[in-house]
Amino acid sequence: QELPGGSETVLIVEDEVTVRSLAAHILRKLGYNVLEAEDAGKAREVVQSHKKGRIDLLLADVVLPNSEGGKQLADWLEDLHEETKVLFTSGYVEESVFKHHGLEPGVAFLQKPFTPADLARRVREVIED
Repeated sequence: QELPGGSETVLIVEDEVTVRSLAAHILRKLGYNVLEAEDAGKAREVVQSHKKGRIDLLLADVVLPNSEGGKQLADWLEDLHEETKVLFTSGYVEESVFKHHGLEPGVAFLQKPFTPADLARRVREVIED
């Protein structure tokens, strides 16, 4: 079955190398322009050095190393680029993550582990939403 693809720019912020590189590989094969970072600090550097400017989707783990989480990063990025959509991921159960990290119910969320098809579909849905 064909997975939905696109040509948008996606910034993946994920500290687990295997998860990040797999997600990046899947999205690149589907035609997306993918930027990667392992934590919020690196993500900020990537955003600031991204010359084309536009970042269509932030795909971020809710829980990141070095204190700043996905929610704070998303808030910062949305102030800079209001067009950026956000899709959070976590291996933790959804409710506990939302409560502890100040996420609103109804934010776009993808539970880990996810399949390539889950990732492709969710990314497309959030970008088009």
